[in-house]
Formats: sequence, structure tokens, C-alpha cells
Amino acid sequence: MGVEDLIEAVQSGQGQPANDLTAFVGDVATGKVSTEEATRWLKAVHKNGLPTSDTVVLTQAMIRSGAQLKWPEGPPVVDKHSTGGVGDKMSLMLAPALAACGCRVPMLAGRGLGHTGGTIDKLESIPGFNCALTPEEMVEAVANVGCCIAVQNEAIAPADGVLYALRDVTDTIDSVPLITASIISKKAAEGLDALVLDVKTGPAAFMQSIEDARTLARSMVNTAEGLGIRTVAQITAMGEPIGTHIGNALEVIGSIHVLQGKGSADTRELVVFQGAALLAMTHDDVDMAEGRRRIEAVLNNGKALDRFRAMCIQQGVDEEVASALISTPERILGTAVSQTTILAEQDGYVAGYDAMRMAQLARRHGAGRFALEDTIDDHVGFILQSTTGTAVEKNNPLFTFFHTRDLIQDDLEDLKNICKTGPTQPVNAHRLLERIDSASTKA
Repeated sequence: MGVEDLIEAVQSGQGQPANDLTAFVGDVATGKVSTEEATRWLKAVHKNGLPTSDTVVLTQAMIRSGAQLKWPEGPPVVDKHSTGGVGDKMSLMLAPALAACGCRVPMLAGRGLGHTGGTIDKLESIPGFNCALTPEEMVEAVANVGCCIAVQNEAIAPADGVLYALRDVTDTIDSVPLITASIISKKAAEGLDALVLDVKTGPAAFMQSIEDARTLARSMVNTAEGLGIRTVAQITAMGEPIGTHIGNALEVIGSIHVLQGKGSADTRELVVFQGAALLAMTHDDVDMAEGRRRIEAVLNNGKALDRFRAMCIQQGVDEEVASALISTPERILGTAVSQTTILAEQDGYVAGYDAMRMAQLARRHGAGRFALEDTIDDHVGFILQSTTGTAVEKNNPLFTFFHTRDLIQDDLEDLKNICKTGPTQPVNAHRLLERIDSASTKA
């Protein structure tokens, strides 16, 4: 069966023969399929979708196109994936916390995409931290420390790299089966036993409606489960920034505060319920309540912080630098030369923050990229002195913007409109909106 037959099968809603779809993906990766043919197949999928069975086959073919991590008998191998958010720094705390709870965590992560920050950009603000690990180095790091965080590379799921580059220039990025195969192929190549998916929804998320978030969550859960990976998706609210620290180096600082047993309660809560879900999926004697207790314990007793330090050293950070980092991160990571603090104009309560406006402003000032060759400014970002729901007095600080470039009039307008205050205390909203597992995705 040729490419034309595959396209016709997609257009008619029929399943594509597994062997032919697998061969097609392999030929795409090696350049045997022309750009025009691959584009027409992508556009057919974008328009018509794929049945779950085809998405599973597509994902498997992407996995087989590159290296797959192999693990000896031992503790469960787990990971998480987030669809991206403002202030989303969970991986920095979750990997060492899970390692401290006895799991193996070979985490692949990416750089910033659009308005959202990337885990790799954050870690690379740490002097000496090496994210460019080979598959063999990832296995060695997990054996030594229990966890690692490495940048996605061409060794793992290279077919996805080819198809993703084509999707980027053919307006087929927002296809649920293509997103699913892209994400799950890389996670499955890690050799996972269990996976938690954080699917964000709201005005500062890629999936702005909860129904779109549900559709993506169900697709990813069904596909990962079809590959034998225990999976749960957590749909979380993304209208407010996560925690008090937003920006690359600032989010490392905020993460270390949580690993010290302090820090933002909002940030900590996300780490706890993501970690608890993974422990509950991989341990017969652990439910969500016990999982929460174990994650909270390693955050409080310093064991997760010690794993973070060990991970830094394993991935190239000098031992003295790593020790200083976990005690006084501000001293190691530095700060922006300019700081602009916004004050409350009246007594009242913080009604909320506009996470999207914050992210766009920080990106314009160098916290994110507009082109692949752009250089990240690690020090750009925000610290919130007053979080949503807290009482404030007139002229008290609401938040501070850290920047290295001069502010223009548009920046000042954005700063004025980032935080809203009001006379009444808002209702405390929960991050976790829904939980989707394989049982809830079945008709």
C-alpha cells in the first residue's frame, strides 16, 4: 500500500494497515517519502483525525525509529508530561522527590514553546548543568542518582523530529492524534511503567477550553495505555501563574524553596498530587492519601533536596556550586540589573493575575524565544509578593518585574494591568479540575 492509499484510508475514516503505516513512518524518517507526500498525509490526519488504533501504531513506529531506554529489574520507572504553563516548574521538584521515594525517573524535557517556559531553559540557568545526555548517560544517571532531566534529542524518536518540523510549516500543529503521538512516543521510549499527564486549560494554556483539554487527555491516556504504560491525566487550571516565581532562574529559586520544605503552597500542591498519582499507580500498598504523605515527607525532611543536589552534580555542576545552590540559590543564580515593583493603589484583596500577559511581557524581554536562534535571558521574570486572595494595603508591593532592558510605554501599560485588586476576597480556586484515566475514557 502506497502513500496515496494511506491518505485515502484516513479520508474515509478507515484504519490504516499497521505494517504499511509503520513502513511509512520509517520512510519519512529516512527521507524516502517526499515532503509533498508527507504534507498531504499530515493534512489528511489534521482534517479527519485518526482512530486510537492508528494513533497507537503511529506512536509505536516513532518509538522504533530511535533508541529506547532499557531497565534492569528494580523500582518502577515513572515520568510526567505537562502541556505547558506559566510558572510551570514541577519537573524540577518532582523528579528528585520521586527518586527520594524510591522511583526511577528518566525525564526527557523540552525548551520553551511560545509563551510557556521550558524545563531545559530553567535548568541551563544553573552554572555547569548539562542537559545534553545520551541515552546511555541517562541510564547511568538514573542508576547513580535515581533521576535525571535531559533535553529531547535526535537519538530518541527521530521520526517525530521530521514530522514535527513539517507540522510546524504546514499548519497541522493542533492535531490531537499528531500531538499525542509526538508526546507519547518520547515518553514511551523512556521505558516507563507509569506516566502522569498534566493537561492545562484556561486563558494561558494551549488548550483553552476544558473540552479541548479533555479530548487531548483522553487521546494521550488511551494511546499510552495501548502501549502498556499505566497513565492518568490531570486537567489543571492555567489562568493564574503557578507559584510566586516566574522566569527561568527565578523558577529554579522557587523550586529550591519548595525542596527546602518552604516556598509556594500552590507550587508544592501540584508537585504533591502529581507525585502521589505516580506512586499510587506503581505501588500496591499506596493510595493517593499515602502517596501524598510520602511526597510531602521527602519535601519536608530534605531527602528530595539532597537528590536534586546529587542530580546537579551528576549532570556536570561543581560540587561546591551545587551545595551553595541548594542553600542560597539567589547567590549562585544572580539577579536582573533592573527591578520594577508595582504597588497596590488601594486597600483590598488581590483578585487575580493575568498569566498570559505576564508571559508575553517576559518573553519580549528575553525570557522566551521568537526564533530558534534567540538567546534566553535567565534573569527575566516575576516574583509575586502578594498572591491571589491575600489582603493588601495601599502602596504595599504586589509584584516585581525583573528585567535587563529598558521598559517602553507598552511594557508599563502591561505592568499596570497584570494584577487586579478588589474590595472582596475571591474564592480560592483549585488547580485540579478533573482526573482522566483509562476507565473514564471508555465509552
